[in-house]
Amino acid sequence: MDEMIEAFKSIVGGTNVLTKEMDTAYYRSGFRCGFGGAKAVVFPSTLVEQWKVLQVAVDAGCVIIMQAAKTGLTGGSSPSGFDYDRDVVIINVSRLRGLRLLKEGTQAVAFPGTTLFELSQELKKIDRVPHSVLGSTTIGATVIGGVANNAGGALCKRGSSYTEFAIYARVNEQGKLELIDHLGICNLGETPEEILSRLEAGAFADEDLIEDGRVASDVDYVNRIRNLDADMPNRYNADPTRLYEASGSAGKIACFAVRVDTFSAPKKKQVFILGTNDPDHFVKMRRHILGTFVHLPEMVEYMNRSTFTTAEKYAKDVALAIKYLGTERLPKAYALKAKAEYLLNKISFLPKYLPDIFLYYVSKLFPQHLPKRLLEYRDIYEHLLILVTADEAIDEARRYLENDWGRTDGVGFFECSEREQEAALLHRFSAAGAGLRYQNLHQKTTEEVLSLDIALLSNDPDWIEDLPDELTKDLVLDLSYGHYLCHVFHNIYVYR
Repeated sequence: MDEMIEAFKSIVGGTNVLTKEMDTAYYRSGFRCGFGGAKAVVFPSTLVEQWKVLQVAVDAGCVIIMQAAKTGLTGGSSPSGFDYDRDVVIINVSRLRGLRLLKEGTQAVAFPGTTLFELSQELKKIDRVPHSVLGSTTIGATVIGGVANNAGGALCKRGSSYTEFAIYARVNEQGKLELIDHLGICNLGETPEEILSRLEAGAFADEDLIEDGRVASDVDYVNRIRNLDADMPNRYNADPTRLYEASGSAGKIACFAVRVDTFSAPKKKQVFILGTNDPDHFVKMRRHILGTFVHLPEMVEYMNRSTFTTAEKYAKDVALAIKYLGTERLPKAYALKAKAEYLLNKISFLPKYLPDIFLYYVSKLFPQHLPKRLLEYRDIYEHLLILVTADEAIDEARRYLENDWGRTDGVGFFECSEREQEAALLHRFSAAGAGLRYQNLHQKTTEEVLSLDIALLSNDPDWIEDLPDELTKDLVLDLSYGHYLCHVFHNIYVYR
């Protein structure tokens, strides 16, 4: 057998190296796009094992794809195609799930497989929350994955995942693997093995932390988002001011740990649903909130009617699974689904993506999962916002909606009950896969999904896409959803 595969097995054990196509199918496919070939999928269980696996893969000249929960919506955490000029090795770090709280919980060290959900659960014990909240938090998105991709998440006040504290491996100009320790923790040791072992064992204290002016979050974002005259986006993945070692590295390095800020948890939350058929009404609201509010909302999430309706029908099983199964069980459920999908796709007389079709029809057996008022607003209004406020921002938002914006002709709003609040947010975040599910169920009559992430200028009032006739004549599905105050949108197109 291949020497490289044998080397991997000697490091992590035979059961933690997958080579058969059926076994690797799930790990070779992306959440919303991307599928390709790989010689092996390797699962290290310690940071030292990760280091050694990297050494073998680098010495063998492989393409290395670092992977955790692979929740990214635009690819990168799975192979794309089968025409790589070298062998592809996927290093899945989902077993490396340690975390350490620092400085009375105001910061945390997260390892490669540590999920935002796990971090949030740990922080909940001390009334704190993570640096960012992503839609994919509910399906296992990792802290380091967010940092590596400058993942924006949904929070208005904290922006993209960002830190200047990290320990990572890179390939130097001589083609050799080297460890770069900029985590800001001293006395961990001299050799990579010693440093990584002591780090994983938690053999350090707050007294070992280095404070040298570097930051562990995007501390300037709250000021940038308020600049309504800026002729640049508030945040975007290629922003050079947010590319710093692990932050924005997008797979070009292999990260072992990052150090990130945490934040005080809100004491109280209130969600409002806003609706209009005139996009300018939301422009007015955005400028007023960012320009005059003392306390910004936590999130302001947008959905057009098409997104709402498509998610209601085609993402119902996702919403139900998250609600009743919980996020811990979902990654294994997705892996099982991918294996079944891979096997069934090989049977020529069966339709492709049969598990998706099955889940769609099973979900139809369940009663309506969305509250009545949400459905009524969808029917009345083309454009909907989910306005999430906390603490002092609740009354500030309520006064503005009741005394100003809500008196505008053609708009509506209401305060959510707890059930409505949970359903609205779950519905918004389950919408990410709705377009792909639609295409899978209409695969004989539609082309593959075209998905675009769009960061608008802060001062741009024209936020609704106006496509020319030649681009809409064959368009059967046009979804738009995103982070409204941040002016970042996800647009999904399906053509016949």
